[in-house]
Amino acid sequence: MGEKVTPIVMKQFPKPVLTPAVPQALDELRKRHAVEQVADAYDELLEDLFLIRNPRFKFAPSHAEEFAMWKKDLPAELAQGIWVYFPWNKLAERMLPEAEHLELRTARNKNLITKEEQERFYNARVAVAGLSVGSHGALTLALMGGARHIHLADPDVISGSNLNRIRYDYSKVGRNKVHVAAEYLYQLDPYADVTMFDEGVDASNVDAFLGGEIPVDVLVEELDSLEMKIRLRIAARKKRVPVVMATDNGDGVVVDIERYDLDPKTELFNGALGPITIDEFAAFTPSDLPKLATKVAGPDLIVPRMLLSLKEVGKTLYSWPQLGDAATLSGVAIAYCVRKLVLKEPLAAGKLEINLDRIFDPTYESDLARGERAAIRNAFKKAIGLE
Repeated sequence: MGEKVTPIVMKQFPKPVLTPAVPQALDELRKRHAVEQVADAYDELLEDLFLIRNPRFKFAPSHAEEFAMWKKDLPAELAQGIWVYFPWNKLAERMLPEAEHLELRTARNKNLITKEEQERFYNARVAVAGLSVGSHGALTLALMGGARHIHLADPDVISGSNLNRIRYDYSKVGRNKVHVAAEYLYQLDPYADVTMFDEGVDASNVDAFLGGEIPVDVLVEELDSLEMKIRLRIAARKKRVPVVMATDNGDGVVVDIERYDLDPKTELFNGALGPITIDEFAAFTPSDLPKLATKVAGPDLIVPRMLLSLKEVGKTLYSWPQLGDAATLSGVAIAYCVRKLVLKEPLAAGKLEINLDRIFDPTYESDLARGERAAIRNAFKKAIGLE
């Protein structure tokens, strides 16, 4: 397999500019930057923070006097806030300082996530490779107040056909997936630490992507390239970094969890390909790749319509089918697994299925449905040489 050399991290993406909201700060910001929009709902943010800290007002009709008194006693940094300038949309927005910003936007997590757990989750270091399905994982992590330190890798731009499963609109078509995800993350949390690999991850920058000397806590792997799936796992295993991969599967998801943090002797893909090395992979012919990819995905889990569609790729279909509900559900599964790993809570290893049909379709477990699924799967495996 050929190896291209890419820069470790591209530097051109303009990150947010933060400045204390002292008097005249906005005027100074306008002088230095092309501010075209201003958003200042700071009093509403403070009121929300006040109510969160004073839950007794949940059922009280009025709190105006107490809120006014509370504001008078605030330290200057909190009373003033922070101006954040976002260069990509020329927006200046007044926001809370970091600690209060996190407190406010994760208040509704309590006590499903405790304060101590939230802080650990927030400070987690996570690498996400592949930002189609992976974008849902990254965005859901941020939405839950997790993984402030995040590495994003994808060389591709958003296409119109991506928009059936990526949570963006047509204004983002043609833009790099890493940049668009980073904009979302920064506007949700301007204190985020986003490291962008906008030319992707390859053999030259795997170590940097996984954090170098201080490894990331979790790798979320959502790439199409089987070679890079293998390379990333070899590096993650060496660093004892657990791997989470969610594969959309019809309306459901197949989740792979590799606990290299617990057992560095764990085989790649939990042994789905056997003890494969990168040299052994390089010796495979292109005709072997569908068989290998099917082994990784789980031939006995892939839904029949997916299997039937795969035979049409390059004939009547341009690519394999993927649905927005499954991509969204993948993000949920990724965020759940990452949180469990970061908080050192029990989490199974292996290939696990989230099957909505099994839950909601009353005919799913009928003898007829079982037989039809088995027949389609057996025919597909035979066609690609798995049986």
